[in-house]
Amino acid sequence: MLDTPLKNIALLIDADNASHAGIDPVLTVLAELGQVNIRRAYGNWAKPALAKWNQITHRYGLQPMQQFDLTKGKNATDMAMTIDAIDLLYRGKVDGFGIMSSDSDFTPLVTRLRQDGLLVYGFGSDKAPEAFKTACTRYIDVDQLIRTQEHEDDIPPVESRQIDQDLIELLGDAWKAASRDENGFARLQEVGQIAGNRSSFDVRNHGFKRLSDLMKAASDNFKLERRSDNHVYVKRVR
Repeated sequence: MLDTPLKNIALLIDADNASHAGIDPVLTVLAELGQVNIRRAYGNWAKPALAKWNQITHRYGLQPMQQFDLTKGKNATDMAMTIDAIDLLYRGKVDGFGIMSSDSDFTPLVTRLRQDGLLVYGFGSDKAPEAFKTACTRYIDVDQLIRTQEHEDDIPPVESRQIDQDLIELLGDAWKAASRDENGFARLQEVGQIAGNRSSFDVRNHGFKRLSDLMKAASDNFKLERRSDNHVYVKRVR
């Protein structure tokens, strides 16, 4: 038996503003948080643009939520998703949310959900507004997830990948803020948590599956060490 009950996760999809191709990797990421028992996709299902979403609803257990366009050029999807999210929040039966959209209109909703201590993962385009990205516990580039999944065998070795200097500084600042031993090593997990709290950082946005892989690619700046307690520790060396 499990020591703790699995968390109940709700995935709300803005089908008008999200690619159907990302559903499989998105569900894989959310499985880290718990069971995705609520899966709702919102949009005007009479639109030809949602035909590909329509084809996969049964395969992935998605519940289509019909929203007619009440005014030309606008849709009611955002409002319907927001109402349902707040309804789920006040029922108290959801431990975390996945919001699949790149729309900054969801920023106040994400902020409100997090104020109640819920995890909120955003999934959308890299071009999504920064305010929406940073509001999320994690914001993950769906296009990068798809590329990683489709070309996993073609990904170059960890050590040969280039790491952006801004990312080096983010991780370096997180290392400084972490608890370090007398030799300057901090637990890698804590460094990742601090980096995530500051910027909705997630290694998958940079083509890596694990933070340790990213650190190995930045070996000129960081040194990794696995200890007898089976935890990985990191030290900035440059």
